[in-house]
Amino acid sequence: MDIRSRLTTLQRDEMSEDQQRVLADILKGPRGNLDGPFLAWIHSPALADHAQRLGAFCRYGTALELRLTELAILTTASWWRSQAEWQIHEPIARDAGVSDSVIEALRQQKTPAFTSADEQCVYEIGKSLYVTRRVDAALYEQGIALFGESSMVELVGVYGYYSLVAMTLNVFEVTRDSGSPVPFDE
Repeated sequence: MDIRSRLTTLQRDEMSEDQQRVLADILKGPRGNLDGPFLAWIHSPALADHAQRLGAFCRYGTALELRLTELAILTTASWWRSQAEWQIHEPIARDAGVSDSVIEALRQQKTPAFTSADEQCVYEIGKSLYVTRRVDAALYEQGIALFGESSMVELVGVYGYYSLVAMTLNVFEVTRDSGSPVPFDE
């Protein structure tokens, strides 16, 4: 899959030592590629180094079920209309158990009809963060009851990290030539 951005393409032999070190860390980690925001972040190896470690935790290390993490990521991709973020995570979310109807509603930027309380809560927390920049007491208490404090902290971290990802992808026009139409109108 061809990945492009509006940034200068870096060749390995043109990279600084720090860039090569971060690239090696990314390639040997769970991602195994310089996909998504890393294509941009590698231009700032210090940011890339910190962001890739946080991202690895948010994607692979939280106590949340993968289904819920991926739902939060798609909620974020939809909010930011982040083409590449959606293209990367939509199949992962589907494989993790997020239903086709929820995925399609999010792609259309509509409120999904949820069949599970945990998914609805994850979505409502993200929507509340994006629309009001807060989570009211009732929704917060519901999140604590469903997930516990530690996982609530991690969920907010997932939303924050993937907002950074979406902004990066959008600003630097990181695109994936997947052969399919982009999910959101430009």
